[in-house]
Amino acid sequence: MARRRRKQRERRHRSTGCAAALIILVILGAGAAYGIPWIMDRFGGQVKETFSETVEKAVNTLAAERAGFQELTVSAEEVEGSFYYEQLSSEEQLIYRELLQGVQDMEESITIHAGRDDRPEKVYEYLLYDRPEFFWCAGSSQMTVYENYTEFHPGYSCTSEERAQRQIEIDTAVSDCIAGIDPSAGEYDRIRYVYEYLVNTVNYDENAPDNQNIYSALVGKNSVCAGYSRAAQYLLNNMGIECIYVVGTAQGQEAHAWNIVNCGGNYYQMDVTFGDPVFLASESGENLPGNIIYYDYLCCTDEEIRADHTPADEVVYPSCGSDDLNYYKMNGMYYESYDPQILLGDMNDSIYERQEMFVCRFSSSEVYQQARDSVINELFPKAAQTLGAVYGLEQVKYTYIEDETHNKIMVFWNYQ
Repeated sequence: MARRRRKQRERRHRSTGCAAALIILVILGAGAAYGIPWIMDRFGGQVKETFSETVEKAVNTLAAERAGFQELTVSAEEVEGSFYYEQLSSEEQLIYRELLQGVQDMEESITIHAGRDDRPEKVYEYLLYDRPEFFWCAGSSQMTVYENYTEFHPGYSCTSEERAQRQIEIDTAVSDCIAGIDPSAGEYDRIRYVYEYLVNTVNYDENAPDNQNIYSALVGKNSVCAGYSRAAQYLLNNMGIECIYVVGTAQGQEAHAWNIVNCGGNYYQMDVTFGDPVFLASESGENLPGNIIYYDYLCCTDEEIRADHTPADEVVYPSCGSDDLNYYKMNGMYYESYDPQILLGDMNDSIYERQEMFVCRFSSSEVYQQARDSVINELFPKAAQTLGAVYGLEQVKYTYIEDETHNKIMVFWNYQ
């Protein structure tokens, strides 16, 4: 008789460590101006106000002339097409290029064309979203803000010497990753490969050092969602595939990061972190096979990802409406309606082929609810009889996981 051990899907609560937080310290400069006493006595407060504004403008104009802007060598052509860069105004794009040049050279202070009414911290945030290769940027910064310019002081997570050594290690890791890809593989196969590679090689660890950048994921092999997502972006960009870093929130989290990928001219949602089997747990404590991958977050639609993800509303992300790359559809695991004979036949085929698990995903919550009880209470026991008969087992064991969020049931066959 089959023994059923029910396993439930569980997500670890993560309140910190996912999306990079920019820490800004702002210092106002060149702002005070004082009036001459006898003028104040004779003409009163109106002249005081006018005089103060005049002196302040004069002081700030002189300060701007002495600001010492560096010659900008990063051209607009070099950054055109970068997703977050294109979200900015022309004035902000200039600041973006100034910051890019400065952090490339690891300048301690970058003089930028941003005054009191501008938001250079937003521009810096967008720069880091576009540039996963800037692993040496800690995400923190300080600013001294004047009327017409700002002295921007980025925080760095390593020295220039450490940066050079870490880049060598990253390059080696990327080469090792790419070595496993068939040179003739198409875009989808490359995207799927990167998804599987990161799930299989990176462990989720809130305490991992440098967990907001690619070094933690590609070299350290321990990271959080920011590291997973930036590593996916870095690898796919290196393969010539557009990959956008997405920020927002996810179920049970205050902040989260994932990706949108361009495949064949269509955009798809992708969350490598949620594809990691670390989020599958068992009530019985039994270990699941280590090579499980959650494919619900590989090339899915906006509707599917928003079942437990909410993107930031400040940015208009590309629409992801096509489900032609749904993993379960492409691999015969997707059921538009419930037919017990078809489903049982597919289960038995998985046993004959000695597959580790069988997955059935239903097209809607209505079909899932219609099928659920029958699948668990009738089809699984019948398939277990096949398992015992084919492999001569006196006692048959199997484990199943219900995923109501994605209208899916997974069963793991034990062949021993």
